[in-house]
Amino acid sequence: MVSKKRYVLVGCGGRARFFYSEIATTYRDTAELTAFCDLNETRMNYANELLVKQYGHEPVRMYGAHQFDEMIAAEKPDTVIVTSVDRTHHTYIIRAMELGCDVITEKPMTVDERKCQQILDVVKKTGREIRVTFNYRYSPHHTKIKELIAGGAIGQVTSIHFEWLLNTSHGADYFRRWHRDKRNSGGLLVHKSTHHFDLVNFWIDSQPESVFAYGDLLFYGRENAELRGITQFYDRATGNAIAENDPFALHLDKNERLKSMYLDAEHEDGYRRDQSVFGDGISIEDTMGVLVKYRNNAILTYSLNAYMPWEGYRIAFNGTKGRLEANIAEQSYVNAGGDKALEGALKSKSLMMYPMFGAPYAVEVEEGEGGHGGGDPVLLNDLFGTPAEDPFHRAANHVDGARSILTGIAANRSIREGQPVYIDDLVQF
Repeated sequence: MVSKKRYVLVGCGGRARFFYSEIATTYRDTAELTAFCDLNETRMNYANELLVKQYGHEPVRMYGAHQFDEMIAAEKPDTVIVTSVDRTHHTYIIRAMELGCDVITEKPMTVDERKCQQILDVVKKTGREIRVTFNYRYSPHHTKIKELIAGGAIGQVTSIHFEWLLNTSHGADYFRRWHRDKRNSGGLLVHKSTHHFDLVNFWIDSQPESVFAYGDLLFYGRENAELRGITQFYDRATGNAIAENDPFALHLDKNERLKSMYLDAEHEDGYRRDQSVFGDGISIEDTMGVLVKYRNNAILTYSLNAYMPWEGYRIAFNGTKGRLEANIAEQSYVNAGGDKALEGALKSKSLMMYPMFGAPYAVEVEEGEGGHGGGDPVLLNDLFGTPAEDPFHRAANHVDGARSILTGIAANRSIREGQPVYIDDLVQF
């Protein structure tokens, strides 16, 4: 009989359900969730309600954020799952390891180089393990790219061009909520691009060496709206007549899940999930371009735009034996506003190989089921089930988590200072 591992979860926002729903159902024979921890009791109550009514699980114990140590002592978990606001990840990761627990953390692992160094130091001190949940690594088409490159299909990779598009539903969502304050999220170059930079590290089996970047807020924010002739503004959408016909507005009272998780919980912490994307106080960029040099001499040109008419990405790998191109369109979604399987779900995909001295051909890839192009179920089995040996080594640890965010952290510094930034000047592994 397989012994169950014990888990507690910190941060009961939109991303938490991805983990607790699966522990309560698919992996209830190998994993046991015993407690929630959050600043907001209403949000924990709602998570418990979902556990009982949707997933047939008994409610778990609840602890306030100030009771984290008490929770660890009482619950004796093997692993702490961290899905709190990004800027607090390091707090719970570090304390969990100090108290003898392993950690599963949502990306990004943290938001700046100082906090990153603290995590790296505590891993060395405690010997505990961190898993960073890079679900995109597990998507079948991303695994196929890894397989092709590792197998030498295009020879040595010399350059990569990577363009990621967030649309006016998903992209706009980062400008409604806590992510809009760079202190919370590190901006999109950390919060969102950590996925993309990790994929490049994973695909080409290298790590970033130096970074140069530009970035600005050119679409969202009040000043940009005024330049386009908009004259009516609002602070939040819910209950506001001005917002009724705004395609960028999110009305919390019109979605039961968002209402229960956020609108009904406002009285405790004042957090508003439905702020105007054309309001003041946005400190993150929506338009970014990054140039990265890797230790294997490959060069990456990367762009991220958060107000596009479609969602997805285009990537091209140039190598000494040819070129590999991928074009991916994804489903649009709003975080925590609907079916979690739609998050990153594919609408279309194509992989094309262009040999240097041969005819181009399409690369066939199996369709994966579930979110993030079929990567989510594979990741979850890797975390909570009994995974088979993985020849692609997709499980990401604290070093992978650090290298992915350090590209974005370096890009943020480069935007501020107008100079290239060297990764070795940020942290010491």
